[in-house]
Amino acid sequence: MTAHTAAREQLCRVGASLFSRGLTAGSSGNLSVRVDDGFLVTPTNSCLGELEPARIAQLGFDGRLMCGAAPSKEWFFHRACYEARESIGAIVHLHSTHAAAVSCLANLDHTDCLPPLTAYKVMRVGRLPLIPYFRPGDPSLGPAVAQLIRGHSAVLLANHGPVVVGRSLEAARDAAEELEESAKLFFLLEGRQTRTLTQEQVSDLQRHFPGAPS
Repeated sequence: MTAHTAAREQLCRVGASLFSRGLTAGSSGNLSVRVDDGFLVTPTNSCLGELEPARIAQLGFDGRLMCGAAPSKEWFFHRACYEARESIGAIVHLHSTHAAAVSCLANLDHTDCLPPLTAYKVMRVGRLPLIPYFRPGDPSLGPAVAQLIRGHSAVLLANHGPVVVGRSLEAARDAAEELEESAKLFFLLEGRQTRTLTQEQVSDLQRHFPGAPS
């Protein structure tokens, strides 16, 4: 099995898992994996629960479609992320319910939309900056995502949903799921006296887990 074939099958498995557990609905969301000559990305208007390996789009970093079906209309921000940081190996973009709900709230802290409620939010997601609203498919979103993803593992698109990156597809998936769980906790605790992690506790986690996002 070639590396490309394995990556295509992995995208299908991860997409099916995310869909079956309600982390994406309909044809929303998109996934991608870096390969040696570009990246593989899920097709446009495709349900993540029904992906087919042969239809996964392969694009060069110049945006040229090399094989597969037409890519997601948001392929350009995947390319922007890969170009911004060589360490990024995969990207997960979902419209997961609770994270998308956070993205619709007014008066968010634009530097970190979710407080450090748990150690795993700090360790897997880090700070979650907000990107202003862009129409889906607007190419201007690419530079906006690239600018922030250089220093973060996840960003939140206003009135849209999260974009999460990782060294591998599994790492990006795990971080996206942790982000959604953190968003659930955020709403469950709304209106209650809440104890968040202190800056000292956050710094301690970052010291003991050097790979934790900033």
